[in-house]
Amino acid sequence: MFYRYLPSPLGPLLLAGDDQGLRMLHMDAAQPWELAEDWQPASNQLDDVARQLDQYFARQREQFEVRLAPQGTPFQREVWQALQRIPYGTTCSYGELAQAIGNPRSVRAVGTANGANPIAIIIPCHRVIGSNGTLTGFAGGIERKQILLELEGTWLI
Repeated sequence: MFYRYLPSPLGPLLLAGDDQGLRMLHMDAAQPWELAEDWQPASNQLDDVARQLDQYFARQREQFEVRLAPQGTPFQREVWQALQRIPYGTTCSYGELAQAIGNPRSVRAVGTANGANPIAIIIPCHRVIGSNGTLTGFAGGIERKQILLELEGTWLI
């Protein structure tokens, strides 16, 4: 597994991937992260991901063209695929996301899968809000969620 840190408006990001694709984007990279012994600093393997994230933060990119390889259960992967269909600059509720995967009673499970998303931002879990229109849980923190939604022009104070 290759890794690199990327400065961002959200603070340092930890990117990790291998030959299969990007496996992780960790937002709390300012705090020490346990790197496995077999992880190696990336030379250029994650440069394209970093470039696309820089473009996103500069409002020059709305869609990512990155090979993703998140690890999770089949249900989690189904939710993560549905998240990628939420267009830039829009939001949906957990209930709407559950409906989108054809399982409207799975709202809580969808929320849990959303929270387990290992590739935040690129798999845009920040675009999911409460059914009453409020910002709800986000693994990177509500403040970061608000910053991402404001960046996309979705959430204006």
